[in-house]
Amino acid sequence: METIDYPHLKETLYFEKLPNGLEVRILPKPGFQKTYAVFSTRYGSVDNHFQLSDGLEKRVPDGIAHFLEHKMFEEPEGDVFSRFADRGASANAFTSFDRTSYLFSATDHIEDNIETLLNFVQNPYFTDENVEKEKGIIGQEIQMYQDHPDWRVYYGLIESMYSQHPIHIDIAGTTESIAKIDKEMLYACHETFYHPGNMTFFIVGGVDPQKVITQIRSNQEKKTFTAYKTISRLFPSEPEEVQAKERITKLPVSLPKCLFGFKEKVSNLDPEAVLYRELTTKLLFDLLFSPSTHIYQTLYDENLITDQFGYEYQASTQYAFSMIGGETKDPQLLLARIRELIEPIMVSGLEQTAFDRCKKKRMGNYMRVLNSPEAIANEYTKYFFKDIDFFRFLSIYEKLTLTDVNQRMKDHIQWEQLAVSIVRNGTA
Repeated sequence: METIDYPHLKETLYFEKLPNGLEVRILPKPGFQKTYAVFSTRYGSVDNHFQLSDGLEKRVPDGIAHFLEHKMFEEPEGDVFSRFADRGASANAFTSFDRTSYLFSATDHIEDNIETLLNFVQNPYFTDENVEKEKGIIGQEIQMYQDHPDWRVYYGLIESMYSQHPIHIDIAGTTESIAKIDKEMLYACHETFYHPGNMTFFIVGGVDPQKVITQIRSNQEKKTFTAYKTISRLFPSEPEEVQAKERITKLPVSLPKCLFGFKEKVSNLDPEAVLYRELTTKLLFDLLFSPSTHIYQTLYDENLITDQFGYEYQASTQYAFSMIGGETKDPQLLLARIRELIEPIMVSGLEQTAFDRCKKKRMGNYMRVLNSPEAIANEYTKYFFKDIDFFRFLSIYEKLTLTDVNQRMKDHIQWEQLAVSIVRNGTA
């Protein structure tokens, strides 16, 4: 087992790549009562077309990664959740665009919970009957989200931006796509994407690294896996321009919801470029839209936004886009006012004092994350599959300058790349 020291964070990360390819990361937190473990595979909703190193090319139904996550908790003897609960542990799982994660949080019986987490994720149990039953459950979930205003405005914006890349497809798929899933497909996808060579295990808390790695080695040595086949994700060519300038959805809402953002022109960025874009853009949005800014206060005083107004930025080597907005009485006026308020700043540039303040705030928030086992594990694994070291963020923030952020503002805020999603009151 090797270590990486981060002296500026006062952290030491222990890691080892096992013979079967599984990468284990252990971050001891002496004195912490809670331990948090996450077992993740680089397999998300966008991975619907891929080629293996043996030359085999496959297309799978949309939503299958999410479907597989749902089915993993079922075993012949019952539900895995109950086993975690019996030991006082809280377990969960989630599927995102690019990964699926299984996790538990506990203060006791850590070894037993580690064993359970490793075993159920690596031992799928599918039958024709339980797969058909799950189609009905997930179908209801899909329908429920169709009536959820926040989800519809969120995905409406992504659909407005992207026409070809599978990011525009709902993570759960559609009722039509999941109807094509059978147990053979699930077993095949599990064998491909849940191979240890495509996974990482991260644990943080008051644990002994040597005991943890010894237990995981022993667990994995008892199991056999097929030879790992490297996975190449295949994505269609995505036009640079947005798919639609505006998408309007009608649902029964008391106040319209409006999200807008900018689709970036991305061409196979390297991980370092992805991280630079993300950190500078988040800092930029703090300077433009956080509650202490002139823009926010102006829009709030004009009753064009509520305290739900917010922003986010997502980036990978294949896509990058921003999301800004919330509830508003007048979406069109909100968009017009934001453009009026931003354009002078793009000419004059941002202020140094505001930049210094926001940069320190970002760095402080990052340091606070290191006190949360859940946040550390989830953030680390999120960036791990992007070949980015989460523990390097502070050193990169320290190097960022006002010039960097001003340039980022000009690069990102391209009005021809703007897309808008609105949910307003009415019936479809």
